[in-house]
Amino acid sequence: MDLSVFLVQSAYWDTPESSLFTKQVELYDNEQSIAGKQIALLGVLESRNFEEGEGIANGPDIIRSEFFKLTPFDDFTKIVDLGNILPGERVEDTYFALSQVCKACVKANVLPIIIGGSQDLTFGQYKGYEDLEQTVNIVTIDHSLDFGTSPNDHSASGYLNSVILHRPNFLFNYANVGNQRYYNQKAVLELMEKMYFDTHRLGEMQQDLAQSEPVIRYADMISFDVSSIRFSEMPAANTAGPNGFFGNEAAQMARYAGLSERLSSIGFYNYNEQLDIRNQGAKLVAQLIWFVIDGFHARMGDYPRGAISDCEKYIVMVDDNGEEMVFYKSHLTNRWWLEVQYPAGPKENQMRHHLVPCSYQDFIIASNQEVPDRWWKVYQKLV
Repeated sequence: MDLSVFLVQSAYWDTPESSLFTKQVELYDNEQSIAGKQIALLGVLESRNFEEGEGIANGPDIIRSEFFKLTPFDDFTKIVDLGNILPGERVEDTYFALSQVCKACVKANVLPIIIGGSQDLTFGQYKGYEDLEQTVNIVTIDHSLDFGTSPNDHSASGYLNSVILHRPNFLFNYANVGNQRYYNQKAVLELMEKMYFDTHRLGEMQQDLAQSEPVIRYADMISFDVSSIRFSEMPAANTAGPNGFFGNEAAQMARYAGLSERLSSIGFYNYNEQLDIRNQGAKLVAQLIWFVIDGFHARMGDYPRGAISDCEKYIVMVDDNGEEMVFYKSHLTNRWWLEVQYPAGPKENQMRHHLVPCSYQDFIIASNQEVPDRWWKVYQKLV
């Protein structure tokens, strides 16, 4: 597909600042521009579904200007800047354009890094997987669960309705990292439990940020609301509060995302240039993008890119009836996976397995004759 019908070159490149980084980036010209690339930068100038969105649609080029001031990667030159998607006649047109560009990138094995725009663009990002004949796992890094006030709320604070109610439904798992209880209604949290989705509170993650790594590693796509970062470090977000992730914690999670062999798209949303102070917010988002690429550059080809047979296998007896729980540990990265068995379909006569990223802590829990919560929630969705 010729993506040029959806894209315009970023205004940043009209008078680009001289840097070594800009010399390593190719500008999109036609569909061949993404062939052989590994990273694609994509701005989306859309915020009409965010009530306080004035200033959000103008962020991508400001973030670009800060990103290209950073130190480039010495031997990493396969980056293409796709430019920007302009607002369509309707918001739905913008979603469609984003979905088509994301789909083209995922099919070409290119990681699109989306620079929003408001977070309802996550729906367009999600729709990019619709024709790929695969289920999708979504992770949001956000202080709230954006289900809005009713099933018909498809705004930036209610876009998850669009995702979960979309037909055909190809969502397998949704997980949130960093929610703050006072921003989330009890009914929404109960709904998450009923659907066997995962919520991880801010305090839980800040006690041990490494626990966010297997959650992030399970994602096909990530939606990062920069409002999840505390206001003192992210002044350029409408709903940033006094609590939230620190900038270095956000950077670590961004690197976890880049390291994941499974991740195939990531978006950074809700940056508002009108609220920014001396471009501090733009600088932080630019650094998060840098850390995604740094993690991508450090990928080592473990599962699912590599064979699980290259991992060390551990079998744990979880009860006296001989029930087993199987874990795998990568020799390359020391990361862990947990095997969840589920009955095969009617035409299959053997058990299949679902491998779920986990932590060493899950292995210890199983060794103590307890079923890890991670295993249980996945099993409930498989049976």
